[in-house]
Amino acid sequence: HFIVVTVMIALVTVALDAVLEASSLLPPLASVQGIIIDWLFGFHLKLIVFLFALVIVFMVYSIVVFRRKAGERGDGMHIHGNTTLEIVWTVVPTIVVVYVGYLGIVTLRDVTASSPDEMVVEVTSTQWKWTFDYPEQGITSNDLVLPVNRAVRFDVTATDVIHSLWVPEFRVKQDAVPGAINVLRVTPNVIGDYKVRCAELCGVGHAVMLADVRVLSHLDFEEWVETETERLAALDTPEARGEHLYMTQGCQACHSLDGTVVVGPSWKNIFGSMESLDDGSAVSVDEAYIRNSILNPGDQIVEGFQNVMPTNFGEILSEQDVDDLIAFIRTLQD
Repeated sequence: HFIVVTVMIALVTVALDAVLEASSLLPPLASVQGIIIDWLFGFHLKLIVFLFALVIVFMVYSIVVFRRKAGERGDGMHIHGNTTLEIVWTVVPTIVVVYVGYLGIVTLRDVTASSPDEMVVEVTSTQWKWTFDYPEQGITSNDLVLPVNRAVRFDVTATDVIHSLWVPEFRVKQDAVPGAINVLRVTPNVIGDYKVRCAELCGVGHAVMLADVRVLSHLDFEEWVETETERLAALDTPEARGEHLYMTQGCQACHSLDGTVVVGPSWKNIFGSMESLDDGSAVSVDEAYIRNSILNPGDQIVEGFQNVMPTNFGEILSEQDVDDLIAFIRTLQD
């Protein structure tokens, strides 16, 4: 019986493992850190398949082979215990669990290891938008653009609630916590286009909290840096700088420019209009009102909307930034 069961367990394990391997459970791999993570995932999967086969084969074999036959009326053989077997099924799983824990420690060490030439990208998350700052290049972008085969250190934070930075093809992810900076290290090794996703339920816009990711050759990355630098240098008017802030500070996640109502009021035709507030009063949308709404968003809530705007824009934006945003809003008239 044990020989037959052993052969059946081996066959079921190999068959199920082949089926899972062919089903492509993971997205394409695109980072150095993901190599060891995929290996560890595959090891876990093979172990789970074996344990599944071990239980199912023994159970099905026992049901079929040792079932009550026609005409049998007596009880089966009584087994009162097997000390050797009990020791084995205690010691062996303990060794396996300790080994798996060791693999986890080694993997975590390798995945989080620093590199002397790593590039820093500061990631700021807010409901429901990502902003990427490149301090070495002096660039702020809503797209994550990275050079291939260069180690990158992400300094991740949030302005409102907990988010989580995740590019599935990179395999690793990191929580973005308000008031804290968490570090994530990635070395992308495949040129291509991907998506940043939020892996922490963060509110009604969680599902659409996406950002484009582009992994470029070193030459293309340098060209992108040069293009972005020139574009930012050309922002020589308050209106242009305000539009840039609108795109990079997450404003478009809540305020449309075409009259569409999203999370907050649309900015189209809002300057100079009268807005009804949730306390029953009305206010004229002038520079003072807009400035106060940016710096103290909970003071005057427009009727029909909730107080969900982050309260720390006074720390993020300078007085000049606020002036530029107001200048941009003034241009949004028919």
